[in-house]
Amino acid sequence: MSESTFNPKRFVSGLTSRPGVYQMLGADGEVLYVGKAKNLKKRVASYFLRASGSARIESMVDQIHDIAINITDTENQALLLESSLIKKHRPRYNIVFRDDKSYPYLVITGNHPYPRIRFHRGSRKKPHRYFGPYPNAGSVRRTLDSLQKLFNLRPCSDSFFANRSRPCLQHQIKRCSAPCVGAISEADYANDVADAVRLLEGKSEILVGKLTARMEAASAALDFEQAARYRDQIAALRTIQGSGAAGTVDDADFIVVEQRAGLHAVGVGTVRGGQHLGYQSFFPKGVADSPSGEVLTAFLGQYYAERMPPREIVVTEAPEEVELLEEAFTTVAGHRVRIKARVRGSRSRVLKAAHDSLQEAITARLIQGEALAARYQSLGELLTLEDTPTRLECFDISHTRGESPVASCVVFDEEGPLKSAYRRFNMKDVTPGDDYAAIRQAVLRRFRRLKEGEAPVPDVLLIDGGKGQLAQAVDAVNEAGVSGVTIISVAKGSDRRVGMEQIFRPGASVPLRPAADDPGLHLIQQIRDEAHRFAIEGHRGQRGKARKQSVLEEIEGLGPRRRQALLRSFGGLQRVERAGVDELARVEGISRTLAQRIYDRFHS
Repeated sequence: MSESTFNPKRFVSGLTSRPGVYQMLGADGEVLYVGKAKNLKKRVASYFLRASGSARIESMVDQIHDIAINITDTENQALLLESSLIKKHRPRYNIVFRDDKSYPYLVITGNHPYPRIRFHRGSRKKPHRYFGPYPNAGSVRRTLDSLQKLFNLRPCSDSFFANRSRPCLQHQIKRCSAPCVGAISEADYANDVADAVRLLEGKSEILVGKLTARMEAASAALDFEQAARYRDQIAALRTIQGSGAAGTVDDADFIVVEQRAGLHAVGVGTVRGGQHLGYQSFFPKGVADSPSGEVLTAFLGQYYAERMPPREIVVTEAPEEVELLEEAFTTVAGHRVRIKARVRGSRSRVLKAAHDSLQEAITARLIQGEALAARYQSLGELLTLEDTPTRLECFDISHTRGESPVASCVVFDEEGPLKSAYRRFNMKDVTPGDDYAAIRQAVLRRFRRLKEGEAPVPDVLLIDGGKGQLAQAVDAVNEAGVSGVTIISVAKGSDRRVGMEQIFRPGASVPLRPAADDPGLHLIQQIRDEAHRFAIEGHRGQRGKARKQSVLEEIEGLGPRRRQALLRSFGGLQRVERAGVDELARVEGISRTLAQRIYDRFHS
C-alpha cells in the first residue's frame, strides 16, 4: 500500500476496542513493529494523536504504510502472540533479543517399558518428560553423567536396545543396569527412573529419605550388596547437594538487566533441582533509549515464548505488567509462576552472582565490539568504500575429488557471525570438480532469493578463490539483478601462508596485498575460515549419506523398503556393519540368506 492511500485517522476510526496485536508495516510489507494492546483502538490511535517523545518510535511512525491487526479474546493471549510474532519477524523497531540456537533439555522417554535418558534439542512431544531448558550442552551432559552414575539408566536408542544379546560397555563400567538383557526387572528399573525424576525436580531430601529406608530394609534382609549400592547412592547425592547448591531455591531463573557505555544487556542464571546450571547473557537490538523496565518486559516475553517458565522468576526490578506476565506464564506452564523483585537470603545471593556474571560478559562484549568495529572500519578503508560495511557474506565450495559438492554461505553483521542466516547449497547438474560452475550456481541461487526479499543484500560479497571464481560470482550477481554489492575474492599467496593473502577486485589488474597485521585482513580471514568450516561440515554430511546409501544399494535383493527397515532397526549403517547374521535376520523382511549376503558384503 502506498503512503498516499493510508489514512491513519480513517484506519483508527474503524478499529475495534477489543484486545489484540498490531503490526506496523512498511512500504514493501516489512514488519516494522509489533505491539499488543488491551484496547486496540486506543493504543494504535496513540501513535498518531501525539508525539511519543522517542526518536525511535517517531521514525517508525513516519514509515508506516499499513497496519495488520490480530484480534484475541484476552490481553493474556495478545501478550503471547506478540512475543511469538517478534521472534518470527524480528522487527527493527522492537527490542529484539538475538537467539540463534534452541536450548538443550534432558529427556526421559515415556514410550518404552525401560525409559531412556538422553540429551535433547528441538520440539517437545508427549509422552516424554523434559527437564530444562539448560543454559548449554555442557550442563546437560554433566547432569546426565551424574544420573547415570547414580541410577544406571540406559542412554542407548530403542533400536540398539532391541538388538542386544549381551550387556554393552556401559553396564561394565556401572553406568547402565542392562535392562536390554533382563539384568533388572521392570519394576526395579521404574523405581530408578522415579528416583531420577525426584532429583531433577529438586526433591533430593525426599529421595535421600527413600534411599535410606531401602538401605535399612536391604540390610535387615541381609542383602548387603544391595544395601551398599543404596549407601553409595546416598553418598553421591550428598556430594551433589553440597556442590553448586542454591540453598532453598529449587526451580528458578534469576534475571538481571544492566546498561553500560550505551550497551544494554540481560543476564539469566538458571537453577533446577537446587543446582546451579550456569549463566547466559543476551544483548538486544533496537533498545536505543528504552528504559530498563521495558527491556526486561520485552525479554521475558521473548525468552519464555519457546521455553517452559519455572515456578519462580527472580528479577532485579518489577517488570511492566507483572500480573499479566504471571498469568500468561502460568497458562503456558500449567503451574503457578511467580515473578519476584524483592528477595533475601539464598535468592539474593544467586541474583548477585547473576549480576556479577553479566558485568563480566558486558566487559568482554565491549572489548570484542571495539575490536570488531575496528575490523569493519579497516575493511572499508582497505576496499576504499564510501561507508563502513555492516553486513558481509562469504561463499566457499567443498568436495572430495568432485564427490558431493556443497557450497556454503556464511553471514557476518555488526555483532559477528549471524548463524541463523547461514545457508548451504547442494550442487545440481555441475560437472564434478568444476568449482567455477559451483560458485556461479550457489551465488545465483542465493542472490535470486535476496532479490525476492529473503534477507538484506550484503555490503560486501567475499568469494574464497581467485580471478576465475570472482568472475563467475560477478556474472551471477548481475544475472540475479542485484546491484550495489562490492564483490571480492581472496586467494592464498604462492606459498599458501596465512597473512600472504591476495584480494582480487573486478576490473583491477593488480590484487591487493594487505599487511599481515591489517585488521581488515583479519576480518576477511575470519569469515573465509568460517565459510570453509561450514562447507566442509555440509560436504561430509552429504558424502556420508551418499556412501551409506551406495553400499546398501549394491547388495542384491535389498530394495528400498528393506534398506529403510534395516537402517531404522539398527539406527545407522555402522551398527548394521557390526551386526551378526542372527541379528540381521531378526529384521522384518530380511531372510537368513539375505542376512548372510549383507554380512558378507561388510566382512569379505
